[in-house]
Amino acid sequence: MSLFRNLLLASTVLPLAACGADDVASPGDGAIVIPAPTPTPTPTPTPTPTPTPGGPAADCPVGTANVGTINNLRNCQISGVITGARTIANLPGVIYSLSGRVQVGNDVGGDGNAPGGQQAVLTIEPGTVIFGSSGADFLLVNRGSQLFAEGTATKPIIFTSRQNIEGTATADSIGQWGGIVILGRAPVSNCIGAGVTGGAVDCQGAVEGTSNAFYGGASPNDNSGRLRYVQVRYPGFEVAPGNELNGITLAGVGAGTTIDHVQVHNSSDDGIEWFGGTVNQKYVVITGADDDSLDTDVGFKGFIQFALVMQRATGGDRVIEADSDGNEDATPRQNTRLANFTFVSKRSADPILLRGGTDFSLVNGVIVGTNTCIDIDGNATVQAAGAAADEAGPPRFESVVLSCPTAFRDEANVPAATIATIFGSGANNQTNFVSSLVNGFVNGPNEAGVTPFKASTLGSFFVDTTYIGAVKDASDTWFAGWTCGLGLGTPTCEAIPQNTAS
Repeated sequence: MSLFRNLLLASTVLPLAACGADDVASPGDGAIVIPAPTPTPTPTPTPTPTPTPGGPAADCPVGTANVGTINNLRNCQISGVITGARTIANLPGVIYSLSGRVQVGNDVGGDGNAPGGQQAVLTIEPGTVIFGSSGADFLLVNRGSQLFAEGTATKPIIFTSRQNIEGTATADSIGQWGGIVILGRAPVSNCIGAGVTGGAVDCQGAVEGTSNAFYGGASPNDNSGRLRYVQVRYPGFEVAPGNELNGITLAGVGAGTTIDHVQVHNSSDDGIEWFGGTVNQKYVVITGADDDSLDTDVGFKGFIQFALVMQRATGGDRVIEADSDGNEDATPRQNTRLANFTFVSKRSADPILLRGGTDFSLVNGVIVGTNTCIDIDGNATVQAAGAAADEAGPPRFESVVLSCPTAFRDEANVPAATIATIFGSGANNQTNFVSSLVNGFVNGPNEAGVTPFKASTLGSFFVDTTYIGAVKDASDTWFAGWTCGLGLGTPTCEAIPQNTAS
């Protein structure tokens, strides 16, 4: 490895650019990639080496290791710590693989001055396919560094498993590689060490699922890059009981970060888990998560709009699990706001669980389940605003319809009657709704008949819509082209990802 790194440094060519709190589970060390080849004049004879049309490239980009071929593509392996500015180029006949913990930069700390801290920027081109072979293979972006993974609607960036590339992944495959971990310097509520104030620059947490990876600080607008038009297939890995990597872990990620058009498919743990931070996101699809689909913890304050969750019949827990890691007095207190969502639960667990003193607003939503729709736990969760520091509670529901055998979980700590009062205080909510969803998630006539809430009144990140739910009707195709496994012309997620380089 030392020799390899020295060779990289000597090269003048840019190297290959490069669970919810009370049961928290989360986050893998470096990639290198090269820029797209510089166009060359048409020569005589044609320069060599020339890739065989439709076959594997002759060799790998500088900074990656040629480890053979897979699925008739050159397998170019990424490993180590990425420093500087690197680009993973989408090249004909090339596919990339992660080897172990691929790390972008070295942690600069909450104040940006950590010893040994080193910022890096990793850019991934549209249409690039990257896979991992085991749970030990994952991508980790440290505090102070950035990931620019920006695909397009027709050329999504796909992170997946070796089995998917080989064609052996099935509809129930989960946990075949690690996942993506992004760490930022935005405020979090739970701190390492005694006497540290939540949200302060020295308040940091350690990400589960890995070692020596920290998040948190006092920069709410911290920018960890952009994640757009990205699929993450078959991620998640149990390092130890209760200590797992999620599909995507966002820990202390700030509002300067852009996340939209992202799908996580068949994670063995949570689909996406937020540990504090202030990042906002639009157009989020979670399919087949084996634990919680959306898990928010330790002071997350953010907005999520246009969220579609579809569970597998053979796996899955909550759609939303929101809590505070058992520290109900910690600040900043979580305040998650979610608009225009469609949740289809196929498991016995209640789709929505709010606990631990969390603040939560759900508006313009459709919840379909097989058991009880909503469970709220803990007096701190249902207290009125101002009862505790930084509190916005109780939970708020506006234009939300419930299509479950039972609307509310009846328990001693928060009885169903209390939840019913909270739910009933919102406008246009329905507890005995008859779902008419078409093709599993597209609004039908009953959903179309519900008056929507003006979501922008909760924050300017939200856009106002004329409908509830994530997908208005058959003409609303924001999911088309870049997702898998939803039907309606989307490919199955078991299909082998295709190289889209020209």
